[in-house]
Amino acid sequence: MRRPTLRIGTLRTGVRWKISIAIAAVGALIAMALSLVVHNAARVSMLDNARDVQMDRILLAQRWFETSKNRDPRFNSKINDPALPDELQKLMRENRRGSYVDDHGETPEIWAAVPLANGDVLSLHTEFAGRSATVMKDLDRALIIGSVSVVLCGSALGVLIGGQLSRRLRKAAAAAGNVAQGNTDVRVRDAIGGLVRDETDELARAVDALTDALQSRIEAERRVTADIAHELRTPVTGLLTAAELLPPGRPTELVRDRAQAMRTLVEDVLEVARLDSASERAELQEIQLAEFVGRRVAALHPEAEIRVVHESWVNTDPRRLERILGNLLTNAMKYGKGPVEVTVEGRVVRVRDHGPGFPEALLREGPSRFRTGASDRAGTGHGLGLTIAAGQARVLGARLTFRNAAPQGSTPLGASGGAIAVLWLPEHAPTNTGSFPMLPLDD
Repeated sequence: MRRPTLRIGTLRTGVRWKISIAIAAVGALIAMALSLVVHNAARVSMLDNARDVQMDRILLAQRWFETSKNRDPRFNSKINDPALPDELQKLMRENRRGSYVDDHGETPEIWAAVPLANGDVLSLHTEFAGRSATVMKDLDRALIIGSVSVVLCGSALGVLIGGQLSRRLRKAAAAAGNVAQGNTDVRVRDAIGGLVRDETDELARAVDALTDALQSRIEAERRVTADIAHELRTPVTGLLTAAELLPPGRPTELVRDRAQAMRTLVEDVLEVARLDSASERAELQEIQLAEFVGRRVAALHPEAEIRVVHESWVNTDPRRLERILGNLLTNAMKYGKGPVEVTVEGRVVRVRDHGPGFPEALLREGPSRFRTGASDRAGTGHGLGLTIAAGQARVLGARLTFRNAAPQGSTPLGASGGAIAVLWLPEHAPTNTGSFPMLPLDD
């Protein structure tokens, strides 16, 4: 039993924004660090300067006090102030003068004290305010404005640099997508362009080299497959001729059946090789799709049910369309279960069976030669029928999709209500030269 899987959505962000966010984050960190360093350095410098000024004032107050007759303290100085900090009291006991910054409150206080000859202590303290506080506020404001400017400029630079890189990567991805769809003439390096050489160019050259190597290998494999199949045609034909000369009997029937199966396989392999070479061209005719499908299905598999939603005229290659229908019906009859239903709706043809459904590998990767999916579809074969159908659809400019239907009345994970192949015929099919027909202009 297939276990349910939980898919967690991921947030997709572009290279442009990642680079912009990274530069903005680094700029913010640097601006914050420099702002803190400058703020602290300026504050320490201004506090040191305030301590020096306070010390000069207390010395002046000391001289005034010692020379005056009234012994009257000046400049807001005090004698034996009980609020004198412990650090200054310790210096006074050692008969030393000094200054101190009390930074425990919201506003720092600047203290200065000197011992007097009579054993008293003359002290002076003021708050770190006024012009010094204004200067610090102006400095902090300038640092904030500068930091914000650095972050904004860094973000703009990141968007500019990331945008250029993102555009090159998108062009490279689009070109690689074209290569993946079979357009091997596209070169990623030419697609991204630009005068600046960076790692994107190295990636483009690597993808181009990989494309060339894969194309060479695929072409070599195609030639080998075609050559082997071509060389097998003569001995297989001879084997069929020899089998016709055998006397009637069960062994003769077995030989003829295996020889015919081998001939069919050889012809299918040759057809796949021709389709892979992209040299096939459609011979277009205008047909009534529902009427054409009805006649071909009745001739190929009369037991299939046909349902027409609405009719449509299409310009396509009848021989190739018949080949696609035949392979889809054979696949449904052989590997699925009845009833097999064929529905025509405008330019869309659906073929559905009620069997175990298509294998997961086919739904995920598309049809592939010599992959039968026997574990899911419980049959034998070489996996060429759907491969040929998909190749013929490409020649017609059509789209062939595969999916499984959910069981009626329930949708258990991993179960299937049958396989559905849908052929989407184009409105304007390619001509026998490989191009698309020119539409007449309205008068």
